[in-house]
Amino acid sequence: MTITIRPGSTVMFTGDSITDCQRQQSEDGLGYGYPLRIAGEWGFRHPDRLVTWLNTGNAGDKVMNLEARWQTDVLDARPDVVSILVGVNDMGWHTLDPEGRVIPAEEFEAGYDRLLAPLAETGTQLILIEPFLLPIHGVIEAGAALIGEHQRQQWRTDLDPKIQAVRKLARTYGAHLLAADGTFAELAATAGPEHWSADGVHPTPAGHAALAAAWLRLVA
Repeated sequence: MTITIRPGSTVMFTGDSITDCQRQQSEDGLGYGYPLRIAGEWGFRHPDRLVTWLNTGNAGDKVMNLEARWQTDVLDARPDVVSILVGVNDMGWHTLDPEGRVIPAEEFEAGYDRLLAPLAETGTQLILIEPFLLPIHGVIEAGAALIGEHQRQQWRTDLDPKIQAVRKLARTYGAHLLAADGTFAELAATAGPEHWSADGVHPTPAGHAALAAAWLRLVA
């Protein structure tokens, strides 16, 4: 079963920096990433099926940050379709919460569940995009820090249970799952991971195009 986007629908993308992509600096509010590519491709394919596209992604957000702004940024807009990509900031480099605790997968899942429950009650169609991590080689910069492959392997150990949590929630709520982690793993095996993300987390233009293409395959 596919997501149905009817004329006049409101589709909202939300999450962290991968979705944000400087949306507040863009004229249309969609940023430069996969939400813009999806909206553009949809408009090209279906000029007779006008859709309102919204982006409320915020750079650096974890699940707890989404929850704090969920009512005003998402629920109050009453979208017909909500697409969520969150989780990479809940791992490794961002795992400490304001109290200095590591965020366990169970807590991540519980918070994510609280985001989905009110949307499910209103019959909102849901697309959950797995958080992902590409196996970039060598040392990369993350903010002011230099991150080696061993540290990124630790991120993977932390992220995998959270990916499983997203898959579980998709089953629980009958949401459509975009298996981004697996998709990028397959793509990286052919063109190399750096083609899709320079730092393993933030997509290149090709990476955003891959996300957009996978997303559009879920809708009708």
